[in-house]
Amino acid sequence: MLIRPFFKKNIKFIFTILLLLFAMMTLYRIAFFYHFKPSGKALSGSMLWLGIRYDARIIAIAGIILLIAAALLKPFTVGGFKKTFKSIVTLIFVVIMLFYIADYYYFDYLKQRLSAAITSFAADAGISTSMIWQTYPVVRIIVACIALIFICNWVYSKIFLQINNSNAIISKRANVFAHVLFYVICAGLIFGRVGQYPLRWSDAFSLSDDFKANTALNPFQSFFSSLSFKNVGYDAKKVKLYYPTIAQYFNIPSTNDTAVYDRKIENNNPIGNNVNVVIVICESFSAYKSSMYGNGLNPTPYFNTLCNNGVFFNRCFTPAFGTARGVWATITGVPDVQDVKTASRNPAAVNQHSLMNDFAGYEKNYFLGGSTTWANIRGLLTNNITGLHIYEEDYFNAKKVDVWGISDKNLFLEANKILATQTKPFISIIQTADNHRPYTIPAEDANTFKKQTYPADTLTKYGFDSNEQLNAFRYTDFCFATFMEAAKKEKYFANTLFVFVGDHGLRGNAGNLFPQSFSKQGILAEHVPLLFYAPALLPAATISEPASQLDILPSVTYLIGQTATNTALGNNLFDTTNKKARYAFIADPDTRTIGVVSNSFFYCRNLNTNAIDFVSVLHNNPIPVNNNTDSIKKEMATATEAFYNTSKYLLLHNKKK
Repeated sequence: MLIRPFFKKNIKFIFTILLLLFAMMTLYRIAFFYHFKPSGKALSGSMLWLGIRYDARIIAIAGIILLIAAALLKPFTVGGFKKTFKSIVTLIFVVIMLFYIADYYYFDYLKQRLSAAITSFAADAGISTSMIWQTYPVVRIIVACIALIFICNWVYSKIFLQINNSNAIISKRANVFAHVLFYVICAGLIFGRVGQYPLRWSDAFSLSDDFKANTALNPFQSFFSSLSFKNVGYDAKKVKLYYPTIAQYFNIPSTNDTAVYDRKIENNNPIGNNVNVVIVICESFSAYKSSMYGNGLNPTPYFNTLCNNGVFFNRCFTPAFGTARGVWATITGVPDVQDVKTASRNPAAVNQHSLMNDFAGYEKNYFLGGSTTWANIRGLLTNNITGLHIYEEDYFNAKKVDVWGISDKNLFLEANKILATQTKPFISIIQTADNHRPYTIPAEDANTFKKQTYPADTLTKYGFDSNEQLNAFRYTDFCFATFMEAAKKEKYFANTLFVFVGDHGLRGNAGNLFPQSFSKQGILAEHVPLLFYAPALLPAATISEPASQLDILPSVTYLIGQTATNTALGNNLFDTTNKKARYAFIADPDTRTIGVVSNSFFYCRNLNTNAIDFVSVLHNNPIPVNNNTDSIKKEMATATEAFYNTSKYLLLHNKKK
């Protein structure tokens, strides 16, 4: 027997159960590491030790719950509530099992440990359930869970019976001592360290390696830690403090009111009269996975050709990671810096001014292959854009292919038919979805779109997790080609400005395609292509100045000669009179970092730990420490805080006109 004989039966039983749970957690962590680990990553003792400490906290909490239950139910005495106590043991196991299953698939999906952000999926339960059903072997998972519960119940019953039949007799004093010692040990494990402050979620990132930090964490630690950041609000003092920085950066006219962000976009340099606009928000259009940046698998050759004939911004960064946040930023010009749940789900933030609403005399359309009830995008659109026509899955003749609705190819073709019938100038948004799990390639395209297959090491080398992911990315390019070739046959094409932008990038390892900062600091999750394409109206150019989704509508407004009022945090990318250094602001909700990208550097601060990164985005060399770089770092730090605090304010105060 592993447990000393002087322990009372309930402590013997609880301690044995906790050891089994701890063993299962440890095995999961090791399996997690080897299943998800990047190439060349070694299992480290410091990572495992930190993981043990995180697991010990959960084990200690479970132990206290069980000991209190045992004291009340007296399962090892005549007339005790044995079945009730066993049910509590089973319930604890089921809760732990469900958290770990959710954690596994959450990481598989987003490359982040389980966080409170998962609660946002409940807001779109139907879509989320369908996506899970179509992506993962749900039936097998359920069967495996049921089997595990039965196995664990059998094991628990055997342990219970063995301990119940033992004849250990101890004194009352020893019994009290054992219980007090148990509680003291559990309290120490929950605190997690010897020192003034307890073990925290942020301690995982002292390992200086994001993957090892994620491996060290457990789902309970990451989930409950993130709950404390879910509230929305802003610091009025900081908003006022950083207003001069924002006012200077955006050339906001002088005013005594430090809550005014309005500046006019004048009709002084149009590219044509009544030019149409089509903005394509491209699902998971990650820069490093595409052909324009030299990816060896050449997944997007057609789009690469478009970029060679348009104005291509190759250093565009989304203000956040996530589709809903990307759509929000594009439409409102305000970064979605809200924690956990997206701003589109916040009733207090749904009233937003969008430049799209200022387009006088324009028809306004939004095309989505699924439903705009997703993430309450419909509320954002209909509440703020007057006269908007929304076309979604129930409108189209094409059949749904998966949870995301009709295929992107059919979405583009259906949109093209509608745009071809427009009698007024129009601004339209098309939001794609197929480059997303479950990576559906419609059977109807099997003869024209040929899948490709590569070995796992080749896929990894070029940033892809699987052949399914690669082919979904390639299918996106196929859909672009189908759309643009169809559009070229219509009258509207020659007088239309097409804008393509990724809703967000994807985390991963870009290898030698980019400086190490893109992978190590995680900005691959926000790095996306941005293309303005109108060959009859715009001369081709490739621009490496930082750009953002926030800049799209201000730039479009300027290019097509609309007079409007910009109230948000986007710039006109085509303003040649603006000689200020440009920044692309990033607030990553998963890594809890805020920062800005400049021509040469990336500065970021971790909101949990206040750790600072200041790295080059041009090369892998360390940044020299001198007066010049210190000054740049200080300026970027100020810009970061100014963007962040102003964004928090504008989420609640950028009211539609």
